[in-house]
Amino acid sequence: MRTTRTGESVLSRAVRILEVFTPDDPALTVSEISRRTGLHLATASRLVAELIEHGFLARDADRRVRVGMRLWELGTRASPTLSLRDAAMPFLEGVHDVVGHHVQLGVLDGDEVLFLERLTAPGAVINYTRIAGRLPMHGSSSGLVLLAHGPVALQERILAGPLKAYTPHTITNPTALRSTLAAIRRQGYAYCPGYVHEEALGIAAPVRGRQGEVVAAFSVIVPNDAGAAAVVPVVRTAARGVSRALAAHGLPG
Repeated sequence: MRTTRTGESVLSRAVRILEVFTPDDPALTVSEISRRTGLHLATASRLVAELIEHGFLARDADRRVRVGMRLWELGTRASPTLSLRDAAMPFLEGVHDVVGHHVQLGVLDGDEVLFLERLTAPGAVINYTRIAGRLPMHGSSSGLVLLAHGPVALQERILAGPLKAYTPHTITNPTALRSTLAAIRRQGYAYCPGYVHEEALGIAAPVRGRQGEVVAAFSVIVPNDAGAAAVVPVVRTAARGVSRALAAHGLPG
C-alpha cells in the first residue's frame, strides 16, 4: 500500500477524512476537512476528489462534501447487523405503537453502544440517540445492558473511568456502577431515570443470539414519570421476541 513521507498510508488518510463526518456535521467544506484531519489543504483536496470519483463522497451544489451513496451501499450490502435489524423491526414497530415515544436497537461497538435503528414520533420526549449514533456504555440503558453482559475486560476498562456525568442521575461512581451491572444481570433489564436527560427515562433489555449470548439491547426512551414502570414488561417481552426470531431463522445476530 502506498505510504506518505510521514509513513502514514494513503488509506489511513482517507479513513481520517471519512471519520470527520458526524450526525451533527454531515456536510463539510474541504477547508474544514483539512482542519479537522490535520491534513494539508492540498492533500485533503486531492484525497477528497479521489473519494468523490469512487462515489464514497459526494459534493453538494454549494460545494460542501458529504458521505456518498456508494459508501452507504457497500456498508449496507455487507453489514453483519442486517439480519439483527430485520428480525427486530416488527417488534420495534409494535412497541413503538404502544409507547408512542422512542424505540431503538443498539449493539456493542468498541467501548460504546452503536444504535442501528430508532423509531420516534412527533412530540416524543427528548432523546439524544440517532441512527448510527453512539453513546457511552455507562450513560444509557442500552449501554448498561450491553456492558452488564459484556466481557470482564470491557467492564473493568469502563469502570476505570472516567465516567462522564450528563445529569446528576448519571452513574459516575465505579462501585455504584458495578452494583448496577449486577442488578441488571439479576433482574433482566436496565431502568435509567434521567441518566442522559432529566426529562427522559430509558428502559432496555438484552437480545440474545443462538448460543444465549447477548448481541443487542432493545430499548425505549419515555417520559421520566411514574408511568414508565408499566413499560418494562413490554420491553422485556419484545427483546425475547427478537431473540426467538433470531434463533428461528438460524441467525447469530
